Amino acid sequence: VQLVESGGGLVQAGGSLRLSCAASGFTSDDYAIGWFRQAPGEEREVVSCMSGSDGSTYYADSVKRRFTMSNDGAKNTVHLQMDNLKPEDKAVHYCAVAVDYGGGHLDSWYCTVGDGMDYWGKGTQVTVSS
Repeated sequence: VQLVESGGGLVQAGGSLRLSCAASGFTSDDYAIGWFRQAPGEEREVVSCMSGSDGSTYYADSVKRRFTMSNDGAKNTVHLQMDNLKPEDKAVHYCAVAVDYGGGHLDSWYCTVGDGMDYWGKGTQVTVSS
């Protein structure tokens, strides 16, 4: 399984960025794919998550109504549209996926399960200037 993030960069507060995660190497429809972030000196936190089986989404309270996660199934790519960015959004943003091949259902809350993700990308830096 390979996850490749892109789209990070430097933006002023109030601006927007669109992150993308190209996923390959798994075929199950039972998966949960999410965005996580980690700022220097802080613990990693979940930003958003999407269920592969039903497309439902989860967002952390800190990003609700500002970030939108979408799935381009044809390209096996998920996107994170980040609007009204704030300085506190500065962090390395990672894409991660958990895959189930046993007929289970991974819902959009699965990303909040500690150590529940199976594969991780290398991350992309998001910097927001005030």
